Amino acid sequence: MGKKKRNLRIHREGRGIILGLTFLIFAINVPIYLFMEESRWVFAITLLLSAALLVFVTYFFRNPTRIIEVEDPNFLIAPADGRIVVVEPTMENEYFHEKRLQVSIFMSPFNVHANWYPIEGTVLVSEHQKGSHKGAWLPKSSTENERSLVVIETPNKVQIAVRQIAGAMARRIVTYAKAGKQSHRNEHLGFIKFGSRVDMYLPLDTDIFVVVGEHVKGNETIIGRIN
Repeated sequence: MGKKKRNLRIHREGRGIILGLTFLIFAINVPIYLFMEESRWVFAITLLLSAALLVFVTYFFRNPTRIIEVEDPNFLIAPADGRIVVVEPTMENEYFHEKRLQVSIFMSPFNVHANWYPIEGTVLVSEHQKGSHKGAWLPKSSTENERSLVVIETPNKVQIAVRQIAGAMARRIVTYAKAGKQSHRNEHLGFIKFGSRVDMYLPLDTDIFVVVGEHVKGNETIIGRIN
C-alpha cells in the first residue's frame, strides 16, 4: 500500500457558502466602522468574531487530496474521517433485511466531511430518505435521521452498504453516487454538512482491523477486508 502527499483545498460544497459569508461579514462590519466612530471597540469585537467564524467555516470545508494505492482489491478503506463508535453485528432492515456487520464512524464538526468510496465496484442503489436530526452519535440516528443509502457490489459480487446520516447540526447530505455508476478508490461518494455519521453494513465474515474509539481518516485508514 502506498500514500501520496496530501494537498489542502476548499471543497466545492463550501465555496458558495464561504463567498456568501464573506459578503455578509463586509455588509455587517463596514457600516459599524463608518457609523460608530466613537465605539471602535464594538467594531473590534465584531471584526474578531467575524474573522473567527470565517476561519472556522473555511476550515470545515477543507478538502485534502488523499490518494491511496492498495494491492488487495478486497480491502475496505474508511469512507470518512472520525471516531469508530460501532463495530457489531446488527439487523439491517432497509435493504438487506438480514444481519450484517455494522461499522460506524462519527464525524465531529472538526473532521473533514467529504466522504469517499470504501471499495471499487458498481453502485446498485443510491437513495435519500427524509427523517429527523437527532444527535448522530445516538444508535437510533441510523434508522430515524435523514440519511442516504448507497449499495455497492464488488467485482466478486459481494454487496456492501454505506449510509450517510445527518446529525443535530447537519441539514444537508450530498450524495454523488448514482445507480449504475462505477465506484472508484480516491473518488468522493458525497459530502455531509456540519457534523454527522457514516455507517457501513458488511458481510458478517468481514475481517475488521479497527476497534471502537479508534480515530480513522477517510480514504486512508484500512477498515477491514472482505473475504
